[in-house]
Amino acid sequence: HLTDDNIERIEIVRGPQSVLYGSDALGGVINIITKRGSGTPRVRVRTEGGSFGSYRVGGSVTGSSGNVHYTLGASHYGTDGISAADVDLGNLEKDGYRNTTVSSRVGYAPHAAFDVEAHGRYTTTRSDIDNGGGAQQDDPNNITEHEQWLVQVTPRLTLGGGRWEQKLGVAISEVSRKNDNGFDAEHPQDLIASSFDSRIIDLDWQHNVYAHRNNTVTFGLDAEEDRGESTFHSESAFGPFSSVFEQQSVRTWGFYAQDRVTLGEGFVGTAGLRADAHEEFGSHVTYRFAGAHRFARAGTKLRATVGSGFKAPSLFQLYSSFGDSGLDPEESVGWDVGVDQPLWRNRAMLGVTFFQNDFDNLIDFDGGTNQYNNIAKAKTQGIEFAARVRPRADVALQLSYTFTDSEDAQSKERLLRRATHKGGVQGSYRFVERGSVSLALLYVGTRDDNDFSTFPAARVRLDDYFLVNLGASYDVNPRLQIFGRIENVLDHDYEEARGFGVPGIAAYAGFRPTF
Repeated sequence: HLTDDNIERIEIVRGPQSVLYGSDALGGVINIITKRGSGTPRVRVRTEGGSFGSYRVGGSVTGSSGNVHYTLGASHYGTDGISAADVDLGNLEKDGYRNTTVSSRVGYAPHAAFDVEAHGRYTTTRSDIDNGGGAQQDDPNNITEHEQWLVQVTPRLTLGGGRWEQKLGVAISEVSRKNDNGFDAEHPQDLIASSFDSRIIDLDWQHNVYAHRNNTVTFGLDAEEDRGESTFHSESAFGPFSSVFEQQSVRTWGFYAQDRVTLGEGFVGTAGLRADAHEEFGSHVTYRFAGAHRFARAGTKLRATVGSGFKAPSLFQLYSSFGDSGLDPEESVGWDVGVDQPLWRNRAMLGVTFFQNDFDNLIDFDGGTNQYNNIAKAKTQGIEFAARVRPRADVALQLSYTFTDSEDAQSKERLLRRATHKGGVQGSYRFVERGSVSLALLYVGTRDDNDFSTFPAARVRLDDYFLVNLGASYDVNPRLQIFGRIENVLDHDYEEARGFGVPGIAAYAGFRPTF
């Protein structure tokens, strides 16, 4: 449900990151930064339309005045869609989607040593879905509605001439989700009605002490309360079934510390430790160590990290009729080593990374006991190659390839939907200073999946696939840009999940005026 409207950039940090981010940072962190307003007020508008009855309209207002900066954006996206269950298996009913999002970022800096920022985001969606993947899974009135809002306020205070920075983050997020699938002509005996509501309150008091120009110490305290409840009711030929999960809550407290040191002109090292206390499973300690050294003459950079992460059990896994309050957190330990090498007077950059991640105490549903248990273990390891080449100022190329060896520690089979081979090429060319074209090629190798059209579900192999996407834009003048793109140019038929549909060739076009 997250759209790219009003987003300035997205940062991805791979590997366990629980030291600074706590629970859920089991395998990485995705940080999404909202645009910051500056300068004279500007109004930006975006309109787009294309295949499958799709359209998008949106706009934003950004700017600053004195010690205040602001950004406010809103968008609406709609599509008639495709069949969620694969059309090649006889599913003909289209499943549409609607999304309305409002986002904002406002800051106030009354003093050089103090400022405060507030972020807000609200999203409401409606999704038409089917009963599953495979043949005869169409359902004309199976609808899911989702509503979510997030508010975060972060005051920041700097003391000691800029050497001691404090940030107090206060965030509240709520999610409400409903699924309504009543009786219909095709399913006169089948009904499902369910709801889910949750609220998360998070406090994070972070301190950055710039002890020396080569040394930064970060430490902090955080606290989180997670609250949720859900209901489920179904009717079928097997009779009625109801499950009510009354409201429950759990709290987690954490303390973390990290030291970042620069030695000489080439080495940067980081060491961090975190201790969390959870109301149910008790205390848990995580760590992260990272180092990188750059050789000035050759430009070669060697880097390595090792760390651990954890994920607390959900409220449903702990307290529902299928849960177990004695569950342990899911755990991970991961490491990577790599090298980056600039070439051709920095017009090219080559990188290679070796990685391994071990996951323990994974929580899964045990059909024998009808309960969630810590019964799963997994391992991933592999190698990744990346290259960036800019042969001339108006041409850019990026290439990537990842080999991933994944394994379920119990069955000794590779993990579902994880491709052993995956790679791509992206290229862009800017012409006459106003226009640009882009080409993206993506290859995804074979993966294993479960086919739930049989009972018990059978393990199957999904074919590899190759996608080609094209894009172009042209600045008519400094205040108007037109753009277009074609996705899946070769109209390849493929599967990402067994029995579910994917779009064929699709084209979209639109324009972005600025006032």
